[in-house]
Amino acid sequence: MQIRRRCEILLLAWMRRFLPAPLTISADERRRAIIGAALGILLTGLFSKWLNPGASVWLIPSIGASAVLIFAVPSSPLAQPWAVVGGNTVSALIGTVCVVLVPDITFAAPLSVALAIAAMIFMRCLHPPGGATALMIVLSHNHSWSFVALPVLYESLLLVVVGMAFNTLVGRSYPHKLSQENESAKTPSRSRFTRADMDAALQHYNHVIDVHPDDLVNLLQHAEAAAYQRTLGELRCQDIMTPTPKAVQFGTALNEAWALMRSSHIKALPVVDRARRVVGIVTVADFLHLAHLDEHPGFAARLQRMLAPSNRSHGDRPEVVGQIMTRQVRVASAGRHVVELLPLFSEAGHHHLPIIDQDKRLVGILTQSDLVRALSKSVQSPSLTGA
Repeated sequence: MQIRRRCEILLLAWMRRFLPAPLTISADERRRAIIGAALGILLTGLFSKWLNPGASVWLIPSIGASAVLIFAVPSSPLAQPWAVVGGNTVSALIGTVCVVLVPDITFAAPLSVALAIAAMIFMRCLHPPGGATALMIVLSHNHSWSFVALPVLYESLLLVVVGMAFNTLVGRSYPHKLSQENESAKTPSRSRFTRADMDAALQHYNHVIDVHPDDLVNLLQHAEAAAYQRTLGELRCQDIMTPTPKAVQFGTALNEAWALMRSSHIKALPVVDRARRVVGIVTVADFLHLAHLDEHPGFAARLQRMLAPSNRSHGDRPEVVGQIMTRQVRVASAGRHVVELLPLFSEAGHHHLPIIDQDKRLVGILTQSDLVRALSKSVQSPSLTGA
């Protein structure tokens, strides 16, 4: 029974591979594709019939396939003007040559399609309907060289012109606008992927993909932004902060604050009042500034003298935290979204951010290390996490 069940599971998994993928396009986009293809074939057929009214064939079947690409997937590299015109025309030439040189259709048919693919790849005009064009000529045993010009070349050009006009009218780019080489090579300011990365990946993949590399880069950027929003968009400060952080009060002696920072291996201490409301923050930089770090000789001795209490009631030398702390301190609520605070760390230069509750009492501290850990978890791949 277990073997039978396993075979059924494998069979179902194999059969699912044949299910069509959902089309992620809107209803308006579907209507544009349908109307555009109908208009393209109508106008192409009318003009072809008007130009050559006595022709037995005034509209070739492969033009219908070209219309699907031009109007349904106008951003595809296979649907661009040179691919349509060049692919259909060179395939028609090859089909005619095969008819003349290989009388037996049994051999001429596969040869024409194979040579058409080779020629289209070489001329960078790969167009699937081109294979149908070559095969149609062989099957009809058409050895007329004029057939290549009319209707194949003429109808391909006309369909492209109609496609350019229609797609422009409905607000779509055709020919599809691509990034300039010098622009696409630049690193996007907010993405980990570049065009060079995509080219290297495509070379490793070693398959023809019906999407331009620039579009793939844009898709990856949008996917990365969506994943970033999904993983960090609902993340709040209370989820990643360091809870119950070490803190000092205004009157805490400098040597006590320094010893607490050294023993706890931290670089900042929020300064709170008796109700644990934040009134400032003291950092290592405050201590070093007080000790005149720019005067290198005898720095350690000066720091020790600075921290040592004078046991005087009055004096010019600071002795408590409140005298050296930064009073204008930025805080954030525990329920605030982390993504809103990223500019503070990445652009404003903050390293520590005290986190307060609804009563404005200190409940945690958010550091760059906390933020980096959260970012690291959000971008780890399944292979790295063992999932």
